[in-house]
Amino acid sequence: MKIKAYLKPQCGWSNGVRAIMAKHQLAFEDIDIINQRANYEEMVRKSGQPLSPCVEIDGVMLADISGEEVENYMLANNLVNAGGAPLTVPTNAGCSAEEHERMAAKPVRFF
Repeated sequence: MKIKAYLKPQCGWSNGVRAIMAKHQLAFEDIDIINQRANYEEMVRKSGQPLSPCVEIDGVMLADISGEEVENYMLANNLVNAGGAPLTVPTNAGCSAEEHERMAAKPVRFF
């Protein structure tokens, strides 16, 4: 299975996607959409929208999706089995207030 995940370096939703990949021991390409403008542009072009995370699994783009939704897609399509390693972070939650404060201290401008 080829997986490309368009993620922010620090984000509750992005960390949820990473947690699902770890839970099922899946190799995936973690694509930084914050520090690399071209990666963000590729995500928008492929997904047709600007929100993240987006995860491409064997050519199927799952746009603006949580880790929980990624796992549900993979289970429904028999790409993974139920079970796996215990989760260490929420898979369907945004950033905490602390994470937002840390990100606000380092604004990213690529427009």
